[in-house]
Amino acid sequence: MNRRRELRERIARFIDAHGDGSRADPDRDAILEDIAEWQRGSIPAYGRLWNHDTSPGQPPAMPTDVFRFLRVAQHGPEEDLRRFETSGTTSGARGVHAFRDLDLYDRSARAAARLALFPSDERKDLLLLVPPEQTLPNSSLSYMVARFVEWFGADCRWAMAPDALDHRAATDCLRRAEREERPLAILGTSFAFVHLDEAMEGAVQLPPGSFIMQTGGFKGRSREISPTDMVALLGARFGLAPEDIATEYGMTELSSQLYASRWRGYPATLKTPAELWVPPWVRTTIVDPETGRPCPDGTEGILRIDDMANLDSVACIQTSDRAVRVEDRIRLLGRAEGAVPRGCSLAIDQALGGKA
Repeated sequence: MNRRRELRERIARFIDAHGDGSRADPDRDAILEDIAEWQRGSIPAYGRLWNHDTSPGQPPAMPTDVFRFLRVAQHGPEEDLRRFETSGTTSGARGVHAFRDLDLYDRSARAAARLALFPSDERKDLLLLVPPEQTLPNSSLSYMVARFVEWFGADCRWAMAPDALDHRAATDCLRRAEREERPLAILGTSFAFVHLDEAMEGAVQLPPGSFIMQTGGFKGRSREISPTDMVALLGARFGLAPEDIATEYGMTELSSQLYASRWRGYPATLKTPAELWVPPWVRTTIVDPETGRPCPDGTEGILRIDDMANLDSVACIQTSDRAVRVEDRIRLLGRAEGAVPRGCSLAIDQALGGKA
């Protein structure tokens, strides 16, 4: 059995075994370290991050910006099954996450969503404020939501094109749910919810069992609203309690997602900013932006995420998101402002071979 196949099977077994939310952090850490060691030898850009300062038990993390400049993958382009792209930056460069297969992505996404959003076996009507997968095949969010339709959906309505909200379709779906008292889950980006709010005339009273999953920032595509005001706006517009408004945190460079929902960590999820639940196959660390070393609990730093489902890219990912640990949850505080944190900048330079 080759090394990749062995690791892939270990990861799949771990996710399946902990799909009930149970934790086994020592086993998780051992798998993550084995993945990182294998990726060190098979991905040159990642191998360049390893040096004498690498801490035992904490392999180096790849900054997300590297995905904008280099291919970060264990396999060649001819083996890509799918490439997900970031939404871009002010420089216009897009990060690319290449997948040789999507089994681990699907396994992780399904298990986490079952725990955080869809705990019942009963399928639910869905209103999707995300472009359909076929119109935006390079979007990891569109891909994930399309899988939710397959796994959890009953009557589903897509109401978002790549560049515009179909507010008539969305409103019709909402009014039907209200009229027929059919519980409805609305999944969408924060800016799509703002556009829907602006387009609607009057509020709706969604029936019990309904909920919202919001994700992503505003990215200049709508007016920006604070997390507290966003919860109030959504609750008033759709007749939902704060605990019925869930938050998803994911990124193109990852294969797993973090959530704040009534089924994961309630009532801490009512706080704003929301405190995110971390799936058992993911390790989160708050690190010092200058040194990359772990911060003491309760101290603000930047969020590092080690995702064992990232087998064919890099499992250990350094974000630029400010965060603080609160017990076993993560509270996001927004993006690091201004220049790239010094620790990330040095790691980017190393990964690029001194070409940054």
